[in-house]
Amino acid sequence: MIIEFAIMAVIVLSTILALMQKDLMKAVIIIGFQGLGLAFLYQRLLAADVAITQAILGSALIPGLMIVTILKTRRMQE
Repeated sequence: MIIEFAIMAVIVLSTILALMQKDLMKAVIIIGFQGLGLAFLYQRLLAADVAITQAILGSALIPGLMIVTILKTRRMQE
């Protein structure tokens, strides 16, 4: 039970850290850690199918797509 609370604390802290970042790339990387923490929590709660899906989507695919989007977005300098 203590392990689950520790994982939940990591998830909440990573979310708060991502919200505080000014650099979007750092925020996306931290959100990837949040997804990985959720995958560990689902695995710990014996939901292996949800954990695998969360690990693939939450910690790899969605942050990867966000990074590609950030890199392809150009801002105009005035």
